[in-house]
Amino acid sequence: MSRQATQKIAFATLTILAIIVVLPIVLVVVYIVAQGIGAISWEFISGFPRGGMREGGILPAVIGTVLLTFGTAIAAIPLGVGAAIYLAEYARDNWLTRAIRLAIINLAGIPSVVYGLFGLGMFVLFLEFGTSIVAGSLTLGLMTLPVVISTAEEAILAVPQSFRVVSISLGGTKWQTIREVVLPQSLPGIITGVILGLERAAGETAPILFTVAAFYLPRLPHSIFDQTMALPYHLYVISTQVPGMPVRIQYGTALVLLALVLSMNVVATIIRSYFRRKRQW
Repeated sequence: MSRQATQKIAFATLTILAIIVVLPIVLVVVYIVAQGIGAISWEFISGFPRGGMREGGILPAVIGTVLLTFGTAIAAIPLGVGAAIYLAEYARDNWLTRAIRLAIINLAGIPSVVYGLFGLGMFVLFLEFGTSIVAGSLTLGLMTLPVVISTAEEAILAVPQSFRVVSISLGGTKWQTIREVVLPQSLPGIITGVILGLERAAGETAPILFTVAAFYLPRLPHSIFDQTMALPYHLYVISTQVPGMPVRIQYGTALVLLALVLSMNVVATIIRSYFRRKRQW
């Protein structure tokens, strides 16, 4: 068999495999849209639940999800990017650094319910934050940290070493080199890791179940120490705990959550494309 024929077979096989992987995802999205689009209206998005959550809207759950995602970003991004900078630029390659990296990889594989139990013990009970937005955000931030650290470190290490050498040879300090050269060039990869972590946090149910989520709360939170509803837990509740719940409301809630996550992807893609155009390699 000629090389060209082998190459065509390989490309065809990869194309078929890609279709097999993508097609179920597309079908799931199409099914959710078809089932839930009938529930989408301004009242559904901006209204408060009523009638045992069988009527009204999902505004408290939407606002709660946004607040938790924002709190997760505040808790995870500075610490995660800072740890990645230390591991990539300052830490020596020894057994301790390798152990830290192994621990980070292992933390990324811990089930989310374990993070929820840890958040319950640490933030809700020990630190006495109670079931609140701050406790939920810190728990989700801890869960997000391994993803942010790993992807940010890989993005920083991907910047060519010659950039650092040139900057230092021109009189720049190590921190100036990191701040002015390395971080701007690694921003696309860092943003990717941050968005992946925040998307996971926005869709999690188990951690917020123990730390922040309210079963039914037809009002908006007044402070970070209040409970709040959240879309993932609200979807679980109306799908399993509320008898007689209209199916269109269940899929409408799922569609809103899906749209929220996809919108984060779109924003991340735009920002990432902007910085990639400015990248010098």
